[in-house]
Amino acid sequence: MTEVINSPLFGILISLVCFEISTILYSKFKFPLLNPLLISVLIIIFILTIFNVNFEQYNLGGHFISFFLGPATVVLAVPLYNKLDLLKSNLLPLLGGIFVGSIVGIFSIIILSKVVNLDLDIIKSLAPKSVTVPIGVEISKTLGGIPSLTVFSIIVTGILGSIIGPFIFKIFKIEDSLSKGVALGTSSHALGTAKAFELGETEGAISSICIGVAGIMTVFLVPLIYNICSKILGI
Repeated sequence: MTEVINSPLFGILISLVCFEISTILYSKFKFPLLNPLLISVLIIIFILTIFNVNFEQYNLGGHFISFFLGPATVVLAVPLYNKLDLLKSNLLPLLGGIFVGSIVGIFSIIILSKVVNLDLDIIKSLAPKSVTVPIGVEISKTLGGIPSLTVFSIIVTGILGSIIGPFIFKIFKIEDSLSKGVALGTSSHALGTAKAFELGETEGAISSICIGVAGIMTVFLVPLIYNICSKILGI
């Protein structure tokens, strides 16, 4: 058993099996809280705890899956290409929505963190919560945050966005596909984009471009906004 656990195949296999089980559950019940990523994470944590497997052993194979986060994000350009005409005709509103959404996301988390009196390291770690993991981790390192906490906050943000987003669209009667795509992609990165594809091809395509553009904007905006908040709020 020890040889199996210490093999890279263990982390890969357990991740794929748990995610597949979670996907089947979500497909069958369609309940928002049965988000495949959330459920698979909980199952993996349960299994590691029961069998007393530490994270380093699991991550021997788990980090291979993390490696493919970047290429998987790039693949999202395919549906975007199919909606290229829509992108060209709505370029300025799209960029404006991403820009405003990114600013609001950064300002809100820094201000709320200050209000509840969180430690400085935690604030730095939470600032890039709305972008993909590879980008968010690098921003966190630049600020001097805690990368592992940043990864956790990014996952939680994506899950909450994919769950709450559709309800917000219904409450405020938002029917425009472009608006839905911008909202989910800018605030909830890849997980929001997965939900956007469930809503429609246009929503998914627009959301996929928002991931990359919001990531680029956030790289420049987070240090700038953090410095502004530091002076104003005395962080």
